[in-house]
Amino acid sequence: MTTTTRRGFLGLVGTAALTAGCGSSGGGSAQKTTKLRYQGSAGAVTPAELAADLGYLGPVALEWVGDTTSGPQDIQAAATGQTDFGGAFNGAVAKLHAAGAPITAVISYYGVDQYSYNGFYTLADSPIAGASDLFGKKIGMNTLGAHYEAVLDIYLNRGGVTGAAVKKVEPLVVPPINTEQTLRAHQIDVGVLGGILRDKALAAGGIKPLFTDYDLLGTFSAGTYVFRDDFLAKNPDTVRAFVSGVGKAVEWARATPRAEVVDRFTKIVKARGRNEDTTALQYFKSYGIAGTGGSIAAEEFGTWITWLEQQGQIPAGKVTASAVYTNKFNSNAKEGS
Repeated sequence: MTTTTRRGFLGLVGTAALTAGCGSSGGGSAQKTTKLRYQGSAGAVTPAELAADLGYLGPVALEWVGDTTSGPQDIQAAATGQTDFGGAFNGAVAKLHAAGAPITAVISYYGVDQYSYNGFYTLADSPIAGASDLFGKKIGMNTLGAHYEAVLDIYLNRGGVTGAAVKKVEPLVVPPINTEQTLRAHQIDVGVLGGILRDKALAAGGIKPLFTDYDLLGTFSAGTYVFRDDFLAKNPDTVRAFVSGVGKAVEWARATPRAEVVDRFTKIVKARGRNEDTTALQYFKSYGIAGTGGSIAAEEFGTWITWLEQQGQIPAGKVTASAVYTNKFNSNAKEGS
């Protein structure tokens, strides 16, 4: 089981941000282009990839350069010019922005709703029933400093666990594919599961939910695609075509019968010839995106900025939601948003 400390991970985020902020913009990301380099995810179809396959990106072409290991890593790659855009949890985007990275979020690409959510699960016979029961317990999640850790902290705070007491709970990194096994082997006390991994674990029995992010926060867009600011300045038409096309694809996935979406996803994955397992695609239900066409709402950053301030990860008042995102490139967004 791989573990990573919370402080160590956040330090890496800050270092990458400062490197991006102080580095040269000559890494290719700021040049005029209609080709966008990006990282994908094995066995999955992102909204950007769906938009490209549907022909919604117009003159814009996507160039896959590999698969990302996490959201924070993906936006770091965009911030340092290794890719042209990347996506991550909005709290991670806000933290990278606060550390000096010249990035702006332009469209939501995943979220949480009644069909697409993540749960914090314990073994069925576990005595854990509330926030205070997590003292001294290990919570396995895919990465630190991102969506799951933020949701965990909010759950703890709402359950009366605040301040220094939060540090009595130990979030640590466990690869999602290993989470169920690690939980059943009693190597962790709580495991975060979503999608096919959640459904398969529940079908096998012996586990129960402590809470889910949907139970806690309802429907919301949780992550956004970001570009470097110099790229946005030099390539506004490219970004506009990309963002509006992705937004159109989001609505296509929302309105199209699930079986047809899954069939399309399967064909996309098989056609790219990367020897990927398509099993998880059968469990797709929703991207979970709240805003029409992926439009971003201020509170979708404000919630996490407040969390970062409360955790002492960014100075109070240093970052505002309006400084981190824009809907101006999204033809699907409402006027003035």
